Amino acid sequence: MMRELGLDFYRFSLSWPRILPTSFPDKINEAGVQYYNNLIDEMLKYNIQPMITLYHWDLPQKLQEMGGWTNPNIVDWFGDYVRTAFQLFGDRVKYWITINEAYQVCNQGYGDTVKAPMLDIKGVAEYMCAKNLLLAHARAYHIYDEEFRSKQEGDIFMSYSAQWYEPASENDTEAANEYNDFQWGQYVHPVFSETGDFPPSVKTKIAAKSAAQGYPRSRLPEFTPEEVEYIRGSSDYFGLNHYTTRLVYRNESVYGYYESPSFGDDVEALTYQKSEWKIGESEFTKYVPWGLHKLLTKIRREYNNPPVIITENGFATYGGLNDDDRVTYYKGYINAMLDAIDDGSDIRAYTAWSLMDNFEWMQGYTECFGLYEVDYESLKRTRTPRKSAFVYKQIVRTRELDWDYEPDTDVMTIDEGH
Repeated sequence: MMRELGLDFYRFSLSWPRILPTSFPDKINEAGVQYYNNLIDEMLKYNIQPMITLYHWDLPQKLQEMGGWTNPNIVDWFGDYVRTAFQLFGDRVKYWITINEAYQVCNQGYGDTVKAPMLDIKGVAEYMCAKNLLLAHARAYHIYDEEFRSKQEGDIFMSYSAQWYEPASENDTEAANEYNDFQWGQYVHPVFSETGDFPPSVKTKIAAKSAAQGYPRSRLPEFTPEEVEYIRGSSDYFGLNHYTTRLVYRNESVYGYYESPSFGDDVEALTYQKSEWKIGESEFTKYVPWGLHKLLTKIRREYNNPPVIITENGFATYGGLNDDDRVTYYKGYINAMLDAIDDGSDIRAYTAWSLMDNFEWMQGYTECFGLYEVDYESLKRTRTPRKSAFVYKQIVRTRELDWDYEPDTDVMTIDEGH
C-alpha cells in the first residue's frame, strides 16, 4: 500500500508492552523487536522513511495499576522505555514522536470515560496527568538530544490533537480563546511559548475555581521554575493532528451545565457544530477547512512560526469504495494548508489519517478512516483501494492539488520506482 501510493514516509506506533513485557528494560521481547525491524527495513528498502510514535496510548497494565500518568515515577519509566527504543531502532529512524495526543490521554482517559483507562476523576486526574505527561515528553526529548542525536541525527517532537475553536459571535471571542487554551494550549504553551508553563488563562481560571470550591490549592499542579525550563523548547517540530472545528459560546446556560469540579466547569463554555458542515453519513468528522487555516495561523503568530508536521488529518465514512466525501475533505484541507504556507506558515510535511481502516477506539470498526478499505468479513482482511487512494496517489506523485482530477479506479499498480 505504501509503495502503491508512493509515500515519502509512514507513521506508525511502537507498543510499549510488546517490546518490554514487564514494563521495564530488564526483559526485552526479541520477537517484538524483530517485528519492528522487519517493518523498518522493508520500508527503507523502498525509500519510505519510518516516523515512529513512541506512545500511542498502550500503557503496560502494570504501570496503570500503579497510577499510570498520575504517578510522577512515570517520567522515569517512560525515559527508560524510550531510551531502549532509541538504542534498538535509532540507527535507521530519523523521526520520533514522543506522545500522541496528550488531551486524549489525560482529559478523555483520566478525567472522563471516552478513552482508556476511563477513570472519570474529573477536574483532578486530568491535570495530574498533564503535568507528568509533559515532563515525560521532555525527558524523552532530552535523552535523545543528549545521548543519541549526535550519532543518529534525527528529530523528536510531540503530536498534539488541536481542533479549532471559533467564537460563535463577537461576544464569544474570550470564551473561544480560553477554549483553545484549555483544549490544546494546555499542552502546547509549556513547550512552544517564550515563557513556558501552562497558559495564563488556564492557571488563573482553575486556581479561582479551586479556591471557590474549598480546595487548599489549585487543582492544576504547578511546575517548578526548573521544570518550566526543562519542558520549554523540547520539540523539534509542532506535530499536529487536526480533524474539525467547533463554535464556542458562553452564556447563562453554561453555569451549572457541567458537574463541579471538572474540565468543562473550569473552562465555562459550550460548543456546537453547524449542520451544513456535515458531508457524508458519519457525524464523526465535519468538513470545516477554514478552521485548519485559522489554527495554523494562530500557531504561526503565537509560537514564533515553529516548523509544523501535520501528523494526522482525515475523514470518517461507514465504508464503501466510492468515497467522494473523503476526496472532498482531503482536497479542502490540503488546500487550506497550502493557503497557510502561502501566508508564511512553516509546514514541512502532511500525513493522511489513515492508510487503512482500523480500530477507532470507542467507535470500534464502525467509523472507517482508511484510504484502503479493510474487509473484516474476510479471514485475509483484504485491503482494497478506495477512490481517495487514487486521488492521494496523484497528489503525492505530482505535488499538485488538481481540483478536477478524476482517477481511473479500475486498476492501481505499484510504482517500481518507489
